[in-house]
Amino acid sequence: MACSLSIFTTMSDPQTPSTPPNQPAAEQAQAQAASSAAPTEPQTAEQLQVRLSELQAQTIDLADQYLRAKAEAENARRRAEEEISKARKFAVESFAESLLPVVDSLEAGLAIANATSEQLREGSEATLRQLVAALERNKVLAIAPQAGDKFDPHHHQAISMVPSEQEANTVVGLLQKGYSIADRVLRPALVTVAAPK
Repeated sequence: MACSLSIFTTMSDPQTPSTPPNQPAAEQAQAQAASSAAPTEPQTAEQLQVRLSELQAQTIDLADQYLRAKAEAENARRRAEEEISKARKFAVESFAESLLPVVDSLEAGLAIANATSEQLREGSEATLRQLVAALERNKVLAIAPQAGDKFDPHHHQAISMVPSEQEANTVVGLLQKGYSIADRVLRPALVTVAAPK
């Protein structure tokens, strides 16, 4: 009878923890109290504090990197603007420098008081050679199609169409040279073109 009552009491109280057979009830109660009183919150707060410090350090580092990158971009932009300004200001410097000998030749020719027509012609030819050389050094090239060359509307301007034995739409005569600079036409060549037969 006592045995059955004991079993009944144990089964009817599910809140009562079962004690291991080898551990006394006092030790179990002490272990349970120690585990329930373990300070989990201070440890979590400490971990959060460490994580917060890490994130703050990362934020400071990223802010520093951003400021450095912004300063570098600003310096690069300023340097580029200065270079563009210098390029605009001194774009014609080399061209002007190559024209100075032409000016010197013209002034020297005009300084001769009693120059003969032959001397003037020789001086003019020499000056023209200097001028053409200066233009070519700066990539200013003449467009001078020969008779029989195919008419190119990108480089030639037809003044008139004339009857000719040549094939139609070919250059018959050159009236004025054209010029290009670095593959860009400054002035098209003025030409006459063979009319269709």
